Amino acid sequence: MKAKKILFAAATLTAGALMLSACGGGGGGSGSGEGGGDGGLIGVAMPTKSSERWIQDGDAVKAALEEQGYSVDLQYAEDDIPTQVSQIENMITKGAEALIVASIDGTTLSEVLQNAADADIPVIAYDRLIRDSENVDYYASFDNFVVGQQQAWSVLNGLGLVELDGTPIEGAPEGPFNIELFAGSPDDNNATFFWNGAMDVLEPLIDDGTLVVKSGQTSFEQAATLRWDGETAQSRMEDILTASYSDGTQVDAVLSPYDGISRGIISALEGAGYSVGAEWPIISGQDAEIDSVKAIVAGEQYATIFKDTRELAKVAVDMAVALLQGEEPEVNNTTDYDNGVKVVPSYLLDPVIVVKDNIQETLIDSGYWTEEEIDG
Repeated sequence: MKAKKILFAAATLTAGALMLSACGGGGGGSGSGEGGGDGGLIGVAMPTKSSERWIQDGDAVKAALEEQGYSVDLQYAEDDIPTQVSQIENMITKGAEALIVASIDGTTLSEVLQNAADADIPVIAYDRLIRDSENVDYYASFDNFVVGQQQAWSVLNGLGLVELDGTPIEGAPEGPFNIELFAGSPDDNNATFFWNGAMDVLEPLIDDGTLVVKSGQTSFEQAATLRWDGETAQSRMEDILTASYSDGTQVDAVLSPYDGISRGIISALEGAGYSVGAEWPIISGQDAEIDSVKAIVAGEQYATIFKDTRELAKVAVDMAVALLQGEEPEVNNTTDYDNGVKVVPSYLLDPVIVVKDNIQETLIDSGYWTEEEIDG
């Protein structure tokens, strides 16, 4: 994979993806119920509506399936595991012919997926790998190790150390720079990939003293943020600032794996008296949520990682349709995504780093957000 392609080329959108950007859906509370054509029922289980990206994912998958003539049972579990299990059980009972599942906790679905297998219902893991089950047929996601690398490169770019593709900058400052580390939810398999990718980049600089983690919290377990919760991240950042920075030293950068966590970190920094300017820390993110894109424009967040949910939805839908038509879905990775029982054949999309200078190119020109939405 070529870094410059990853970083600076927004994915070429197919006509189907362009269609998705204009489609609605999503529904209320626990789900949106059923809709669509007579091609059979497909169940779509999403984790929560508390993150706008999952709403966009659900809308995009539903629209693409309906375009193919399928009826859709789209459900959101609001990050409650028993609710998601019950929703999937109900999809099976209703006669779903395939399941597309973005799990809350990828280790908790073995029994209900066995029920799906007993009914000959194929299962596609959507963005989050479902673990500890042989009854996962395919996986659609992004190259999540690269996502972690990109988050680290974006932090180092903000510090003036590397280009966005990780190339060292000649004459870069020597540091040391104070950095604090945040990771995603320990029950989400992707969080480990993000962390490992980021630490692959950052650990050598921590080891040679260019980067200093004053809190000493350098393990995944210490940095993890249950359920990707912004308030949890804010509280931890507040504790770090009180315990490790009360001597007047400044945080120079914060590795954040998700925009909602980034916004919690920003709130903690503002509460501690930091203000946007020369001494404001460099903060990474992920998902290009509109509030964080606005924060990038305002100088509060330095970067985010754009994962085009329209393209991911198209891949997952293509997988489901291929399986139901007796065909073999297209994959591009058959080695890296071991769920503890089997290596799940996968299709991985390329993520893109977004900073202030390429918002127009990556987000507006692609139709993901409009200029009015970002400026509003």
